[in-house]
Amino acid sequence: MPELSHKTMYLTRRPLLALLAVPALARAQGWVPDRPVTLLHGFAAGGAADTIARVLAPSLAEALGKPVIVEARPGAGGNIASAALARAAPDGQTIGLLTGSHGVAAAFGKTSGFDPVDSFAWISIALRYAFVFVVRSDNAKYPDLRALIDVARAEPGAVQYGTLGPGSSHHLTGELFSQAAGIELTQIPYRGDNAGLTAVLSGELPMMCATLAGAMGLLDDPRLRGLGVTADRRSRRFPAIPTVAEATGSAGFRSYTWAGLAAPSGTPMPVQAGLHAALVQALAIPATRQRLEELTDGEVDPSALKATRGLVIEEIAAWRRLIVARNLKTE
Repeated sequence: MPELSHKTMYLTRRPLLALLAVPALARAQGWVPDRPVTLLHGFAAGGAADTIARVLAPSLAEALGKPVIVEARPGAGGNIASAALARAAPDGQTIGLLTGSHGVAAAFGKTSGFDPVDSFAWISIALRYAFVFVVRSDNAKYPDLRALIDVARAEPGAVQYGTLGPGSSHHLTGELFSQAAGIELTQIPYRGDNAGLTAVLSGELPMMCATLAGAMGLLDDPRLRGLGVTADRRSRRFPAIPTVAEATGSAGFRSYTWAGLAAPSGTPMPVQAGLHAALVQALAIPATRQRLEELTDGEVDPSALKATRGLVIEEIAAWRRLIVARNLKTE
């Protein structure tokens, strides 16, 4: 079956002279692209990764002084795009927007045809954002997370929650919560955050674990109630929802997913440095930063070039410890 691909080209809307000028930050690193840059991601149109890529692309184009083409290659939990990135020429002309799903797949050993760490030059984790547990507002059985925990302790496995399937970031977040609370929940797979939240609204599903980015459009619905966000702070958009730590007394509990840039392994260091400088410049544009934070309710804070690979390794190891402790499977 052929790989699905969807491309969009982004050009900065600044005057032509600005396009022709080499950006100062990239020039300082000794590298700028000599032709359009392709930005790959591995998820469907309209999802969080696709939205982030399309918000970021125009500002990257401005920073690099060349068009940036967003190319979606959805499938296999992002692995199709990751494999394509790993095979690309290491010249900075093809980069990838990888997400927390990459680390989860690596922790489960579900990557194929590439090494989840060593096949890539890790440029930066650009932003991170959290999850939220959501029920219907008229759900008297689960008025808050403490009540849900009480029910789950009395009836192990009886409490169901929606995820994006076994082995998803949503699944591991639910398992992390179960571990912290000392309970057992039963996950029900859905094709996306919106599908799960719609099932909650219809009464088909009692609770959904959704990303804040995915839930943003529906959390305004008065028929839905957020029980807890997995960040270490309350949501800026929905400040009435407590953090899971606040709601349960589980001090230090948090779970995030992320989006960041990577290039193929073997990309020369001056090219990596130029890409990192361009990303930092792009994220410093107030409108871009504000839009990303609004869309994800997240934190835009690019990691240092030299630190990014270690951050990815640490996350994979942390998820792997949870997988082993909980004896989790993807099927």
